[in-house]
Amino acid sequence: MFLKLQYLDTNCLHIFASSKTTTNVGAPISTNFGVSLSVSPPDNVSVQPFKKYKVLETVTRNGAVTNLNGVIHKHLHEKTSRAVVVREPKFDNQRSEKNPDGEPSEPTWDSSRTEGVKKSGKEIEGLRENVSLGNVRAKCSMKYGGCIPLILQALDTVQDLDEAFRPWEDTLSNKERSIILKEQSSWERAGCYELNVIHYNIMLRILGKARKWEHVESLWYEMCDRGISPVNSTYGTLIDVYSKGGLRKEAACWLETMKCQGMEPDEVTMGTVVQMYKKAGEFQKAEKFFKRWSLREHSKHEGTPITIAKGEEYAQVNVSLSSHTYNTLIDTYGKAGQLKEASETFGRMLREGIVPTTVTFNTMIHICGNHGHLDEVSFLMQTMEKLRCPPDTRTYNILISLHAKHNDIDMAEFYFKRMKEAQLEPDLVSYRTLLYAFSIRHKVSQAEALLFEMDMKGLKIDEYTQSALTRMYIGSGMLEKSWLWFRRFHLAGNMSSECYSANIDAYGERGYTLEAEKVFTCCLEMKKLSVLEFNVMIKAYGLGQSYDKASKLFESMEAHGVVADKCTYSSLIQILASADFPEKAKLYLRKMQDAGLVNDCVPYCAVISSFVKLDKLEVAVALYEEMLAFDVKPDIIVYGVLINAFANVGSVKKATTYVDAMKKAGLPGNTVIYNSLIKLYTKVGYLKEAQEAYKLLQSSDTGADTYSSNCMIDLYTEQSMVEQAEEIFESLNRKGQANEFTFAMMLCMYKRLGRFEEAIQIAKQMKELGLLTDLLSYNNVLGLYSLDGRFREAMGTFQEMVKAAIQPDDCTFRSLGIVLLKCGISKLAISKLEAVRKKDARSGLQAWLLALSSVLEIDYDDDL
Repeated sequence: MFLKLQYLDTNCLHIFASSKTTTNVGAPISTNFGVSLSVSPPDNVSVQPFKKYKVLETVTRNGAVTNLNGVIHKHLHEKTSRAVVVREPKFDNQRSEKNPDGEPSEPTWDSSRTEGVKKSGKEIEGLRENVSLGNVRAKCSMKYGGCIPLILQALDTVQDLDEAFRPWEDTLSNKERSIILKEQSSWERAGCYELNVIHYNIMLRILGKARKWEHVESLWYEMCDRGISPVNSTYGTLIDVYSKGGLRKEAACWLETMKCQGMEPDEVTMGTVVQMYKKAGEFQKAEKFFKRWSLREHSKHEGTPITIAKGEEYAQVNVSLSSHTYNTLIDTYGKAGQLKEASETFGRMLREGIVPTTVTFNTMIHICGNHGHLDEVSFLMQTMEKLRCPPDTRTYNILISLHAKHNDIDMAEFYFKRMKEAQLEPDLVSYRTLLYAFSIRHKVSQAEALLFEMDMKGLKIDEYTQSALTRMYIGSGMLEKSWLWFRRFHLAGNMSSECYSANIDAYGERGYTLEAEKVFTCCLEMKKLSVLEFNVMIKAYGLGQSYDKASKLFESMEAHGVVADKCTYSSLIQILASADFPEKAKLYLRKMQDAGLVNDCVPYCAVISSFVKLDKLEVAVALYEEMLAFDVKPDIIVYGVLINAFANVGSVKKATTYVDAMKKAGLPGNTVIYNSLIKLYTKVGYLKEAQEAYKLLQSSDTGADTYSSNCMIDLYTEQSMVEQAEEIFESLNRKGQANEFTFAMMLCMYKRLGRFEEAIQIAKQMKELGLLTDLLSYNNVLGLYSLDGRFREAMGTFQEMVKAAIQPDDCTFRSLGIVLLKCGISKLAISKLEAVRKKDARSGLQAWLLALSSVLEIDYDDDL
């Protein structure tokens, strides 16, 4: 296990005071673990002499100053305005957070200052008295206390900004102004007063989120012109918004600008850069950046200079990090598939006494579960309980998904129920994940129970789930219910073209062509036909062997204003070629070529294979040459089809031509081609070439199969190369791959060489292994026994053959004739037996059995 118990000395973890704890400002808080936590008083607020509030302006590159869209107003009276200096909040270990991929949540300002609120104008009269948590912004009222929720409400309801701010004009602090600015949902209404770097940071973030990059740059130049120096958080903000806005190169440029200013990233900015690399999938860069930053931080505290060489291995350094940073690092390692590094980072977090959050555990559970380490998942759940870190909805959603993925549907359902027992409301993800898991396993009753809950709660069923449930009903043989389920969404009128396609495909794959047609007609009624519906309907016709309908549907596309794409042509060509209609398939291949949609050899390969199957090699070769003329490169499959085709007819010259062409194209051979060559060379007796092909086959990933090995045994027996044949036979026998034909060929070889003892042993093995099932094998064994004078064994084998309903042929009776002849029966008598058999097979068979049993004095079974 990566997550070792010694990491989990919970006595070293700080347990922060609960919301019920009351303390004096600055007094230490006592915890259950004997750790005292000091609560610092709030930052002091220093009041500066009166300064005039400024309207936020943008500075263009040529130095002209313009008002930002003319929407910023003087919000407060100049007479009562005050500038408040607020220290920039420092990043600490208690910072609230969300998922490493998400935004950090805002700090909570527990201010209760609502005195001096003035009511002015009809629009805000009685606002304070009538506003409750229900009608003030729920989000902000949860985050902020005091007058801030009321101000935000006023800004939402009062158009004139001066009028909206009037009741609080004498009482706002600079910190409260920053919060209000930050909470503006519209960048056009965001403005500022006494400008400092914090306000600029807020405006840069607001404009960046709105992707107003020109305004962001203008604001940057304005900062420079006003002599306001950017701080670490300024660069962190710019890197963050550009990265999230999809401009990663520009974000990296801001990082370089920061370095050029001689400024090292702080922990927050470092985390932002790691996030940027992580989202771009550049996990090695993220890890490298973090380790370099860690070394520098370590060097600062230790006072020792560091040099980092290219490709140098980084030593483990002790740098104090926040839980947010640890979460980011763990998530980065997880997404990079580095379970060991993620586990080690989690262990280091615990050893340093950093209390993991629910986000930390969610990330670790997700990583371990995705790697199939469900024991670690269980351990993590126990650890959460031990640290009194309650799971949230996302925790349970991850657990539901992981257990469903590992086919433990009972545990997935268990966690869904446990989530409810924990008074957590399942969300759409919870329902959809479990519903999909039920649907693909055809658990109809459980799925319908979930659907009922979703309907009661008004939760929307997405189209992916809708089509999965259609498949569930179809797969469960509930065709009528599947149709009613589809109709529910069709009649609602909100189904997309993709959803109609999925439903057509659901019916088509199971062979319900008529139902697929009905869905197609519904889509036509809603005027949502696209190439997708035609493609899946053509596929459905192909599976239902309605080849004419597939062709007619293709021809109707133009009338519906839909243009066939590559998939349309490919599907129809594949369908017709597989159904042995290569001439029709060739017609659509030509149309596809005219439409300029042939950019690989796949459709040509399908048609060439179809002609080869029907032994029309000349047409197949003509298509191959046509493909070359259109500069379409053949792949290994095309060459394999042609080589095998000419191997079957024994044309070494033609087959070799395509082998040479394949080598010239730089394509390596594969097992199919090697098998084809071995079949060809053994058929024409080319020993050396067959040995070379077999050696290549043995060195391939899959190795030589039974068929090619049998071919080589056959070739070696023809050449009386006993040792080589025995070597292959023994190899197949050890691996359990020797089949009836392998044994039969070895028997024939020993029989031909007069080595009857070895041949008899092979015959016994065939009987013991149950490999005596084929007429050829029976004849070989019968021939062996008759030649070796084992007449009773020959008779017994013949009786087994008759019981097994294997119809004897002329070769069978020739061997039996030798038995009778050696037992003293005249050739004339044997000829009469043969005449009876030729006249009436049934009577003749009985006559042979009677004759043999009489001569050999063996009981004759009348039931045979």
